[in-house]
Formats: sequence, structure tokens, C-alpha cells
Amino acid sequence: MQASDYQTAAQPPPPQPVPALRIQAMRASSGGGAALLGPLELEALMLNMDASLRVHTRHQLFGWTQGMLQNLVKHELLICALRGAEPPSYQVDSFAGPNIEPAEIGELFRRDTVLVPHLVKAWEESQFHPVECDAGSDGAFAGGALADELKGVGAHRLIAHGTYDPFGTLASLFVFAGAPGSIGPRQAFPIELIVPFLHLAWMRTRINRLLDGSAGAAQRSAHLLTARELEILRWAAHSEHLTGATQPAVVSDGGTALPADHSANAVAGCM
Repeated sequence: MQASDYQTAAQPPPPQPVPALRIQAMRASSGGGAALLGPLELEALMLNMDASLRVHTRHQLFGWTQGMLQNLVKHELLICALRGAEPPSYQVDSFAGPNIEPAEIGELFRRDTVLVPHLVKAWEESQFHPVECDAGSDGAFAGGALADELKGVGAHRLIAHGTYDPFGTLASLFVFAGAPGSIGPRQAFPIELIVPFLHLAWMRTRINRLLDGSAGAAQRSAHLLTARELEILRWAAHSEHLTGATQPAVVSDGGTALPADHSANAVAGCM
């Protein structure tokens, strides 16, 4: 929805279905949403809400999303997108397992004109509830570079949820991606509950990076480790130890992404 649509909200046009897309909204029942979560899931949700409040820097966000958050929402790739001043531009951060290059995924997300607009449209038409999509099996996405890349790395099952501004326009979008069978409708309700906390945690890291003078980190060479990247890896290892995470992961800010075993060697070499 654009700003001009908001001015005519008194007589909104009937919602148009997204044609030929296997995207469906997944809504929790308003009366018994908590019943959709078992005791372990409720505990994981509360622990993750608490952990999100302690995220202030990028290495803390990395440790949380690739550690404790995996206990609530298992995923192989997380894309965090902030809508730019000139829609449909986005500022993107991504976090992924060792078999996925998050910087490349992030760049494809920024340039995508097929999958991303449809996710946003479906999310808005579902009254801002999470939407599910299989980017690998739906022919409507064929030929899109982002969908093809997700299919190639085996993380084409998607759940997307976002936040919106006072005008009902998308503010941020979070896409959880995984292999078919590893992520699905069961994760929709936990995602709907945790995304507001994820959004605030991510915003704090971006503010702190600006204050630290590291806003240009995305322009660093993808072939060299800077002092900042080594610091991220060092703290990621520390966070992994605290959270007990066993999932190897890499972090991307448009720069270097390393598998966990390589990260351990890099950390050991700089300590």
C-alpha cells in the first residue's frame, strides 16, 4: 500500500488475489493462540523474547539468531530487510548456514523484482499476517534470480512476516528460509510473535553501527578480514558458547562470510 492509497482508505478497493502463486496466509486463532504452542515452545518463546532485549550489536544479533532463535524457528537463512526511502529499495542484512553465501543472497534480494514484491503484496493482503511460499516449486517465480538461488541452495521454503508504519506501509520484512519439511505452517505463529522483538533488536544494531562509525561496513572487500569482521567472529564464538548453539553459521553484512569451522580458525589466530 502506497501513501496515496491511505488517503482513500474510506473506500478501499476489493483485495486482489495474487495470481498463480502458491502463497497462503497463516493466521493464529484470536481466542486460543497460546494453545498452538506446546510447553517447550512457550519456554523457547519466552527465552527468545528475553534474549532479544539484550541484543545491541551485530555480533549479539548474530549469536542470537543463529543460536537460541533456532530453537524456536529452525531455519537455514534469515533475511532482514528495511524498506528504503525510495520504494522498492531495501537495506538488507542476512544470516545463513555454511552452505549459503548470505552476501550474495542479500544482493539478489535488493535487486529482485519477482519474488519480493509478491511476498510483500501477499503479506499486506493477508492483513499483515505471516505468509508462506515455496519459491522452488511455483512456476510464477521461474527465471527470478533470487528464487533460482534459493532453490539452488535448497532453502526455497519461505515464511515472511514484517512490520508496518502508521500508514499501513511495509517498514521491515523478515524472511525465514529452509528446506521443504524443515519450515512450514507450524512456525508461522512463533514467527508472528517474535518478529516485533527481532525488528527492535535489528534496529538497535543498526543505530549502534552508525554511532560506531561502521555504517560503511557493507563496502568492505569480500576477500579480506578486517578488524571489525574478526571482532564479529570472536564475539560470535563467545555467543555460541553462551547459548549452547550447535548450528554452524556465517554472518553477512555485504562482506565476508565464513563457515563456522573456518571462523574458529580465524578467531584462534587473532586471539
